[in-house]
Amino acid sequence: MPESKGNLGILVGGGPAPGLNGVISAVTIEARRNKLKVYGIMDGYKWLVKGDEELFMQHVRELEIAGVSRIHFEGGSILRTSRTNPAKEPNGVENAVKMLKKLGITYMVTIGGDDTAYGASLIAKAAGGKIKFAHVPKTIDNDLPLPENLPTFGYETARDLGAKLVKNLMEDARTMDRWYVVVAMGRHTGHLALGIAKSAGATLAIIPEEFDFKKPIRLDHVCDIIETSILKRRALGRNQGVVVIAEGIAERLDPDELEKLVGKESLALDVYGNIQLSEIELGKVIKKVLEKRFEARGEKMRLVEINIGYVLRCAPPIPFDQEYTRDLGYQAVRYLLNPKYKGNAMIIVDNGKLIPMPFNKMIDPKTKKTEIRYVDIKSDTYQVARSYMVRLEKEDLSDTQLLSKMASYAKISETEFIKRFGYLVK
Repeated sequence: MPESKGNLGILVGGGPAPGLNGVISAVTIEARRNKLKVYGIMDGYKWLVKGDEELFMQHVRELEIAGVSRIHFEGGSILRTSRTNPAKEPNGVENAVKMLKKLGITYMVTIGGDDTAYGASLIAKAAGGKIKFAHVPKTIDNDLPLPENLPTFGYETARDLGAKLVKNLMEDARTMDRWYVVVAMGRHTGHLALGIAKSAGATLAIIPEEFDFKKPIRLDHVCDIIETSILKRRALGRNQGVVVIAEGIAERLDPDELEKLVGKESLALDVYGNIQLSEIELGKVIKKVLEKRFEARGEKMRLVEINIGYVLRCAPPIPFDQEYTRDLGYQAVRYLLNPKYKGNAMIIVDNGKLIPMPFNKMIDPKTKKTEIRYVDIKSDTYQVARSYMVRLEKEDLSDTQLLSKMASYAKISETEFIKRFGYLVK
């Protein structure tokens, strides 16, 4: 290969998502074709921020086309990933700039969510224009505000596998005549939980957007929705079902209530200031509350809780994400090499066209994160999803036969049932 025209670095930050290797592959191929050397930096920002050159160089690998040409079929990340926050490490941002300059990096591709993007923006600013950054957004949560409601890469694969898993659980629920509480990822939003539930035809989906953003979510409110779904399902002649719930519900529960339920030690924050949702075990908390409610009525009911979050993140990407990540990786390099594009940007591809979003428009200076895209619960798409769920509706309380059956299973009068659960349909 002719003499190199510069050095490009690439790293992955945050949690995994299907398609990471597709971006790495596409970036490497296009950069090498343009006579750039490509250096893969292992474990996100972890070694970059230490300031130890020898240690850093041990975690850098030069990437060649031959080594990456088929990795787009694979899940995970050949460069691994980490949640290291450059802003939280002593001299982390300055160390990162120093290490990148030691490696001769003039172009940098970061792959990650809003935390990784914020770290990239800090390093880019500290580099004073010497290193041009392109950030490729990824999250199976699908909560980044991409134009025209474009999905974030990894979401479609996660939804595909999630729907298959829930379909299997629905069959198990039918066979065993029982209920499952399935927790899906989604720190702030319910895109993934709703997408899985709607695709699979699950009994019920519960997402954060259903609740008033001005108030904490009450655990009893969540459990009331599930309990009435169980009672209504029984009244309709079935004693089983599957509930899919977004893990972000836990982050919005009343802090005092949450601490009593799971203990203060489970509420430790990660390096980006987020509650570690995996420590809360939302499904178990809900399961215990519901089982106690039925036990108080003299009925033994066993729910099975399962968290499918980590199962989805490193799945081999489906063709949609294989193609999508190739577009993103290719366009990231084209952005970096095109002199008409100044500064640093997040890479968006819509209908095959590059739409760069400058860092200064991408990051909210107050939250230090990108803007969040929530599920629009007033949209037709959400209303279709709701119409297929089995959950308490306003008209159910005026259906005397259905109301009588639900109240009977709850072992209370019809008047008490309306008084107890009527607020759910207002």
